[in-house]
Amino acid sequence: MNIKQYLDSTYLKTAEQAGITEEENILVAQEFIQEAIEEHFKLIMIQPNRVSLAKKMINEANSILEIGTVIDFPEGKSAIEEKLKEAVQAIQDGADDLDFVCNYEAFKKGDTDLVKEEILRGTQLGLANNKVVKWIIEVAALSEKEIIQLSSLIKNVIVSNFEQELFSKVFVKSSTGFYTTENNLPNGATVPAIKMMLENASPLPVKAAGGVRTYEEAVAMIQLGVKRIGTSGAKKIANGQNSTNEY
Repeated sequence: MNIKQYLDSTYLKTAEQAGITEEENILVAQEFIQEAIEEHFKLIMIQPNRVSLAKKMINEANSILEIGTVIDFPEGKSAIEEKLKEAVQAIQDGADDLDFVCNYEAFKKGDTDLVKEEILRGTQLGLANNKVVKWIIEVAALSEKEIIQLSSLIKNVIVSNFEQELFSKVFVKSSTGFYTTENNLPNGATVPAIKMMLENASPLPVKAAGGVRTYEEAVAMIQLGVKRIGTSGAKKIANGQNSTNEY
């Protein structure tokens, strides 16, 4: 198993979140990008304002590393037009994958029409530009029933509106890794949540993000059926070590 081709090396912290200056945060982002190039990971997942930097570094290194970025991160509450505007800019800057945060709060309140529309329009934009699209559902904010329902909703929108050969380019993704839980409960991918996603999102692929910190956990997720894993400890995981990073 070439586990590196499942790993999306991820650095999404702002300077404030990291407790460092903006200049220092740019250097950290550069280190993550360079590491992903050298380690031959599948993709570097980076903040939208770092996509052009990643593109420049990848081109200079003559690397095939792909670039992913997050849209409406981390809360997913923005209006659809705002999400689309941000996605268009990311495409122009050179992103390969667009990871939209689904408006899970609207879903929880019963506004499924809004959620269906943003999934349809965001996916249309991404696929029209030959990008991979992922919809982050934030499993830690959802009940088991809601995980099942939202995974199914996304699946149904895609299956009803797009050709079968495009299904593999639209993922359901577990988490932002930034959701604050009570009592230190997991805020990312858990085995039960991933199983529910796999069962209810199929034939769409699933990305496990947040909380995968060891090689064994990554392999277990792959054996369950996930196609991608998001982690800020990609190098350690690939080398069989444990990551102490939060995401």
